[in-house]
Amino acid sequence: MNTRIHAVRGLAAFGLAALPLTVNAQTAAAETEESLRLNPMVVTATLAPRTADQSLASVTVLDEATLRRQDPTSLTDLLRGQPGVDVSTNGSFGKHSSVFIRGTNSDQHVLLIDGIRLRSATAGGPAWQFLDPRLFQRAEIVRGPRGSLYGADAVGGVVQLFTHEAEEGGPHPRMSAGGGSFGSQRYSAGLSGGSGGTRYTFAGSHFSTDGRPIRRDGEDKGFDNTSGLARLSHTFDNGSEIGAMALRARGNTEIDNGDTDFVQQVAGIYGELPVTDNWRSRLTLSESRDEQESQRTFGDSTFDTRLRTARWENTLRFGPHDVIFGAEFDRDDVTTTENYTEKSRDNRALFAQGLLDFHPVTLQTSLRHDDNEAFGDELTGNLALGYALDDWHTLRASYGTAFRAPTFNDLYYPYEESTFFGTTYLFEGNQELEAETSSTYELGVRGQYRSLFWDFALYQTDVDNLIDWASDSPAPDVVRYRPTNVADARIRGAELASGAELDDWTLQVALTYLDTENRETGNNLPRRASRSLRLDVDREFGDWELGASWTAQNHRYDDVANEHRLAGFGTLNLRAGWQFAPLWSARLTVENALDKEYETSRDYINAGRAAFVSVHFGQ
Repeated sequence: MNTRIHAVRGLAAFGLAALPLTVNAQTAAAETEESLRLNPMVVTATLAPRTADQSLASVTVLDEATLRRQDPTSLTDLLRGQPGVDVSTNGSFGKHSSVFIRGTNSDQHVLLIDGIRLRSATAGGPAWQFLDPRLFQRAEIVRGPRGSLYGADAVGGVVQLFTHEAEEGGPHPRMSAGGGSFGSQRYSAGLSGGSGGTRYTFAGSHFSTDGRPIRRDGEDKGFDNTSGLARLSHTFDNGSEIGAMALRARGNTEIDNGDTDFVQQVAGIYGELPVTDNWRSRLTLSESRDEQESQRTFGDSTFDTRLRTARWENTLRFGPHDVIFGAEFDRDDVTTTENYTEKSRDNRALFAQGLLDFHPVTLQTSLRHDDNEAFGDELTGNLALGYALDDWHTLRASYGTAFRAPTFNDLYYPYEESTFFGTTYLFEGNQELEAETSSTYELGVRGQYRSLFWDFALYQTDVDNLIDWASDSPAPDVVRYRPTNVADARIRGAELASGAELDDWTLQVALTYLDTENRETGNNLPRRASRSLRLDVDREFGDWELGASWTAQNHRYDDVANEHRLAGFGTLNLRAGWQFAPLWSARLTVENALDKEYETSRDYINAGRAAFVSVHFGQ
């Protein structure tokens, strides 16, 4: 316990030590506008545009320049080591991935694509591994509960991915082609533009690889993914707007004893109307699909889920204050080869939020009521208070509640027995499960300057009835998995995020301390590292760019009983870019340059060192 206390104090000291380093920047910040790059506008935290310091939330933005420079092959590479974010994978290139935000499970946060939720109603969490990062322009990571805005699952936070937004003029084409290690090939193309209030974006991408073994002494496991995107919108003279968006990813990934065909799809239409000068109303109809068909030596399986949503959202503006209210209807449908006793359920919700600015005091409060056909009523809320200490520093404190309902797998998964590598695995759902509920306290402070920012936060989340697929061994060479409610779980943490743009340098640092505990057993929650550091450094040299990302994490436990400890590790990614002609550039990335072998899931290894080169055209 003393070690944990010293670690928290150390992080706090680190954050406070940054204060004197910024004294010289304060005068300059008072005389010039804040950089929108270091204090970006965000919408996910509050449903309304706010700069990062005004959002009263712990938020990280990965902008277009970051995605272009790092040019990752997967979203999980981009997310790993970000403040409060951890990742666990069953191998590289399209293999099962889990994203943990502030120590919460992968199914305890929300993934949105242009405001449309994507998830699996059976597994709970989204399939991160099947989304091509080249289709997205930016990402917002909001840490902390947002159940009062987004309903079920927003316990640890919300990640929203934004597709490319068209600009006036054009058409503006962009293309890229490249390849690299393990027979990998990457292609993408896009076209966007706008005229007379109409904007359009079309894009497509393809990635394929022979892959690498996901277990020691195993065979290469390949992956291919073909994705397409279309966005179209029109703004009328009176300010009304209509639009449509569709994204679809389709491909195949090879796994243990077989392979999986997958489809990830989101689609939606919306209409927005200025009812009065101070009142805008927006209606969105959307559908998302998670479809996976697996062919394995021990049998085939299909898990297709569909989420249909109607969301009505209204924004009233009174000077510096915003009031947002609305209603939402969701329906989950499941099609599967498994014999579930229930295959659909509805959810109805009402929500309201007040964003009140009484400078230097800011107050944010929200409330949401959900009525679910399967588990009944849930009421969630959030209260945040901000105080501007001066022009550069903002203190914030918040309290929020959230919940997560058991998934179809948690409740209804039928008894299944599988054997491979000499071990028999048993799986079975549990209809006695109760919904998880949580409460979170957070205290944070942010320093925002013209060319530098830092953000420090302390938090504690208490989760009741935490659902976890615990394993035991009822017999030799037999492992049984069955979900149970952990009586009480406590998650404490501290995060320090900082970034700077100094001359031709771009720097980002993220430091995370996490203390998770199953209060019934005293064990750590599985697959979360308790300490994490990520450092991104990039430098421009005229037409050249050089950069590196270093991520270091300590050990984690693979199981609930904390019997299988996975060693900590550090990885180094290198990158270089060269703009050799107007609109033309070449890029080289080397992932895991030191060829470090590591595990984030027991017996599953990463691909090792991988190099990729590509040529790009367009802005």
